[in-house]
Amino acid sequence: GKRVIEHVRKHLDEIAPLTNDSWKNISKIIIENNEFLRQFEVKISDSLARIEYAEQERKIFLTKIHIPETVSDKSFEEDFIVKVLEFIESKNLRVVPTSPRIAGFVRKNKAFKHLLPVGIKL
Repeated sequence: GKRVIEHVRKHLDEIAPLTNDSWKNISKIIIENNEFLRQFEVKISDSLARIEYAEQERKIFLTKIHIPETVSDKSFEEDFIVKVLEFIESKNLRVVPTSPRIAGFVRKNKAFKHLLPVGIKL
């Protein structure tokens, strides 16, 4: 009866905020290229996720990824990496992922292999 509906509604209120997280929807991730600090950034609530890079001869070396501990969603990291790789691709640059986590992602996702410089194997 009524009590069950109230219980379900309360439960939905508890789980709903999790599904509304801005980064659940990859298109909502807005990356900033902070050229001063040489890092791609995404603001998440009060924290900053970042991928540090170095640029050399039209290649971007992705050296380090930092995801705040407040982010429990595992898919966020992958979405962030994808966004950065798409950004690099749009600039017609090559990517050299020296961060093990990013290298592992590119190794698993063949769609991004073409962004590697010729002769670079992960």
